[in-house]
Amino acid sequence: MLRKQRERKRERERAFIENGGRVLEKLVSICNGKPIPIRTFSFAELSKTTNNFDPQLVIREVWPYQWCKGYLEGRTIFIKKAEDVDSKEKLFTDLAISAKVSAHKNVLKLVGCCLETRNVILVYEFAGKGTLRDLIVASNKEPLTWESRLRMAREIAHAISYLHTAFSRPIIHTDIGLHNIFIDCHGVPKLTGFSKSLIIPEGETHVRVDGHERECFWHPMREPCPYYRETRCITEKSDVYFFGATVLKILTGLSHHFYYRAIDNLKEALIEFRNCAINSVVDPVIMAGELRGAGVDQQFQAVRDLALRCLKEDPMERPTMVDATKELRRIEKFIL
Repeated sequence: MLRKQRERKRERERAFIENGGRVLEKLVSICNGKPIPIRTFSFAELSKTTNNFDPQLVIREVWPYQWCKGYLEGRTIFIKKAEDVDSKEKLFTDLAISAKVSAHKNVLKLVGCCLETRNVILVYEFAGKGTLRDLIVASNKEPLTWESRLRMAREIAHAISYLHTAFSRPIIHTDIGLHNIFIDCHGVPKLTGFSKSLIIPEGETHVRVDGHERECFWHPMREPCPYYRETRCITEKSDVYFFGATVLKILTGLSHHFYYRAIDNLKEALIEFRNCAINSVVDPVIMAGELRGAGVDQQFQAVRDLALRCLKEDPMERPTMVDATKELRRIEKFIL
């Protein structure tokens, strides 16, 4: 027993040194050498906060990541971990970029990390209402109003704009979707999931990603982003494309026939989406719950038009995220 304890201690010490060095390298690379202090927690601390990672405290589990709820120093926290070896480097990226962008109110704030395990464990602020996907799926029980959906879309657009414009080297999220947007207890959306993110070098407009280097950047409806499929290049407009698909889901809902049609054939579904009467493609939950006037119908139409522009196959025809944010702000101001 004592020997096993000593061996576990040595393993934790080795992991701490190895992971600490890699985190430092990643931070220097991503943050241009600027120091960003990150709090570290021991494995014992995190075990205590989660009652030895009690399965009852698991909030979300989508391979390869597991999100647990914990209680630390009088507050609730999120703990994100993964066991598979392939996630090791992705977690370093997630950690470094989360640390860099945590100042934005619509980004899930990184609290710290644990370096004592094979894969680093990430600690975040708690966002207790689940993901935006969870809320839309559960809308039959607790309807998510159109006003809330529109505000959340605009706030996430602003967060993505921040990634693209706040730094000398733009950050491309590459995995924007309802599953990577958590909602806190005040209804504030928080963007997360930076494990696949890329940074565009200064003076460049894109990052070229060969197929053998990482998995394909799939459209959230199972369709590869057209520009990436043809060129293997990732640009800021790649995020715009993913955002367009996210807005489309916010408008139509996940139980709507259009969503399932889009999974089977996105191109045909978008033609239908463009040509149908607006009331026939809006989430039925919204249609049932809203006190609607001409202003709301105008908002539906304007959001549909924005989603379609974001989903243009030619990236040059898509708006920037800054323009998308401005458009959503304008749409919110329609007279209701």
